[in-house]
Amino acid sequence: MPTINKEKELQGKDVMTQNPICCSPETNLREVAQLMMEHDCGEIPVVDSEKTMNLVGVITDRDITCRAVALGKNPLEMTACECMSSPSVNVTPETSLEECCKTMEVSLVRRIPVVDETGRCCGIVSQADIARNAPKEETGEVVKQISQPTVSASSVV
Repeated sequence: MPTINKEKELQGKDVMTQNPICCSPETNLREVAQLMMEHDCGEIPVVDSEKTMNLVGVITDRDITCRAVALGKNPLEMTACECMSSPSVNVTPETSLEECCKTMEVSLVRRIPVVDETGRCCGIVSQADIARNAPKEETGEVVKQISQPTVSASSVV
C-alpha cells in the first residue's frame, strides 16, 4: 500500500520575500537604482500607486543597462515606465514552489513577483529564496534553465 506524504508542499508564500520595495511608473531611474542598492536587489516591482500596490511591471538592473545606457539614452532623464518590463510574469501566494520554479524556467527570469487575488504585489520569489528553501536538485535545475543563452527580454525595446 502506498504511503501518503503528509508534508505540506511549499508554496510561494512560504519562501517569498514579503512586502518588497516597490516604485511607481513615474519614479526616476536614479531613484530606482538607489532603491536597488539600498535593498540589495536587482529587481523592483512597479506598482500603480502606494495605496493599491497593483503590479504593472518590473524593472531590473539589466533593464536599465540595456534599455537606457546601452542605447545612449540618459538614464537620469528617464523613468521606470520607460525601461520596465510589462506585463510581468507573476505568481500567487498559493502557487506551489515547483510551479514557481517552472514559471521562472520557462520565462527565463531570476525573480518573480507574487500578487494576491486583487493584483496587489505582496512578495517576490528569487533564485536565492529557492536556493534557501527548495531541494538541491530543484535549485540546480532552476539555475541551469534560467541561465540558458537566449534573446533577453531586456534587449527588446
